[in-house]
Amino acid sequence: MPFATKMIPLGMLILTLTACQSGEKSDPIMQQSNYPPPPTVTSKPQTFTEHGYSRVDNYFWLKDKTNPEVINYLKAENTYTDTVLAHTKALQDRLFAELKGRIKEEDESVPTLNNGYYYYSRDQKGKQYSIFCRKKGALTAPEEVLLDCNKVSEGKSAFIFAGYQISDDNNIFAYASNFTGSYAEFTLKFIDLRTGKPLPDVVDKVVGFAWSADNKTFFYTTYTPALRPYRVMRQQLGAKAPASLVYEEENELFNVYVSRSKSKKLIYVTTESFTSSETRLLPADQPTTTPVIFLPRQKDIQYNLNDHPDHFFLMWKDPRNKNKKVYALPKTGYQDRKTWQEVIPHNPKTLIERIDVYQTFMVIQSRSNGLVNIQVRDLQNGQTKNVDFPEPVYAASEVRLPEFDAKQIRYAYTSLNRPNSTFEYDVATGISKLLKQQEIPSGFDPDKYEVKRLWAPAKDARSGVTVKIPMAIVYKKGLDLNGQNPTLLYAYGSYGVTMDANFNRNVFSLVDRGFLYAIAQIRGGSDLGEAWYEDGKLQKKLNTFTDFIACAEHLIAEKYTNPKKLAIEGGSAGGLLMGAVTNLRPDLFQVVVAKVPFVDVINTMLDTSLPLTTQEYEQWGNPNVKADYDYIRQYSPYDNVDKKAYPNILATGGLNDSQVGFQEPTKWVAKLRSYKTDQNLVLLKTNMESGHGGATGRFDYLKEEALIYAFILDRLGLTK
Repeated sequence: MPFATKMIPLGMLILTLTACQSGEKSDPIMQQSNYPPPPTVTSKPQTFTEHGYSRVDNYFWLKDKTNPEVINYLKAENTYTDTVLAHTKALQDRLFAELKGRIKEEDESVPTLNNGYYYYSRDQKGKQYSIFCRKKGALTAPEEVLLDCNKVSEGKSAFIFAGYQISDDNNIFAYASNFTGSYAEFTLKFIDLRTGKPLPDVVDKVVGFAWSADNKTFFYTTYTPALRPYRVMRQQLGAKAPASLVYEEENELFNVYVSRSKSKKLIYVTTESFTSSETRLLPADQPTTTPVIFLPRQKDIQYNLNDHPDHFFLMWKDPRNKNKKVYALPKTGYQDRKTWQEVIPHNPKTLIERIDVYQTFMVIQSRSNGLVNIQVRDLQNGQTKNVDFPEPVYAASEVRLPEFDAKQIRYAYTSLNRPNSTFEYDVATGISKLLKQQEIPSGFDPDKYEVKRLWAPAKDARSGVTVKIPMAIVYKKGLDLNGQNPTLLYAYGSYGVTMDANFNRNVFSLVDRGFLYAIAQIRGGSDLGEAWYEDGKLQKKLNTFTDFIACAEHLIAEKYTNPKKLAIEGGSAGGLLMGAVTNLRPDLFQVVVAKVPFVDVINTMLDTSLPLTTQEYEQWGNPNVKADYDYIRQYSPYDNVDKKAYPNILATGGLNDSQVGFQEPTKWVAKLRSYKTDQNLVLLKTNMESGHGGATGRFDYLKEEALIYAFILDRLGLTK
């Protein structure tokens, strides 16, 4: 046998469970020596030599999920985690009840008008997934059920619904979904809404799709074996002939996508890397034509195109205009840059996140000082109105509407202590109207909580210059800031993703137990603009980790918490963050939760057969280049595990994960256990039926969250 799980006598297990169920208190911070030993895994050393440097990987073999030995090991780890946390079962049950109690089980989304129908989704009590519906002409009209995801997913252990599109004649419902829990592999299916019956057309391995104007031709994107979207295909419903190729992207740094303009006039075929982009166009009512390049790609230039009857509107980014600017281009002759009219100039302090063009106005969503601004610009006179937000720390986002001639816009608004709200903003009057506020059935009083914004001083990893890192925090009013408060610090810090101060109903199971919850807006995200993002990637990636450490140190220095009370959490690239900072400063944290963590950076970035490898050379660097390899080797969590004391760690994985292979947290945990010199717990929990997001059902997901929160509470010595 390649590994062996030390058997636990049945009587001992029963006694442990009985003690917990009867209310006897087990020591909440027992060390690993008080538990049965974890599963052992055979070391099978493999040596890799790159750029004159040799790496020995004892657990490289664990990447093969077709190997029964690997599957058995993952199951043994799951059993071990459940056994070790058995004394928290009652706590997990309480937490799950709390989390579920904040969900309105019978709920309905705000209806959206599109081509004569109001579309919405609703949830039913006890059901895991949404039901998609519409009403013709008025909200008082009879309901038509488009798709009940609960029926579609019946008998399946995982289900992801990836969106739908309706044909222009309102008769055909096209939707993408899967039963694997993967975020990258979907099947496209069709339903004839006149009969309610599925059509025989089925397309596998689809990433995205769009209808043409003829109600029968559709376009879809498919991918390489490494899951890179690279081809746009054209097909007709009911056609016996195979799909035809519209465009193939050969450059491995680029992904290709297909979509339709809000004006409904054009099909966009867009190719993007992390630094450059290019768009091809074809008329939506002439779907068999060949797409034409709008503007050819150029190095380090990105543009996003919006169609309008009078102009093309172009959001533009280049090395001199990193925060983007907006141009209006004529419908013909736009290849001559002299014809371009600057509509919104570049502002080094304000990042233009996106624009949304309607018939008579444009919506501009921007970000300055880490906060979102939404403006509405009249396309006739150029006058601009600001949407006002009432609080100093908040999150907001425009909700894009499908109707090109809309007279209102929608936006979502929230903050750390304000549930999500959807507003409608009347463009003519400038008045906002609340359409829906997230309900918390178990009750929620925002005035019970304090929200603050902090700025942590951090030194740049290269220059040594001090920068200020924003953090948003929430805690119960009256909390004694004496340095003894349990704290959960969360961050991501990659791909330019911003970490807004959104309302997170789950985290109040900690906050109501006396926790401070903090979100660190570290470099690598675009929270303070594109320069903030670029200062946390490639050869500046170490800033992401030192920024996070500085945020933790600031919370300690300001007497919010201390290292024995500090828990940290991050997922995916945020899991890379968890692994890196745990190697750098294991003394700073008591608990680490790393969800589907990207921790085996060198191995992954050297394997071009894996998803997200070659495209991401522009994020992490190309380890085939020595300078990039040497830099990555400085922080790659798996490669920097050392003989020292580590915090309590819980890592999660998904067997069907298409973004971060399950082997990354698996190998990391195995290596940590073989190196660490302490008695703290290192646990692995793998979802054997799903992917990057864990359990897909809205209640099953909460069970995973309850386990994570119970682990945090237990490791901090909190048992209630």
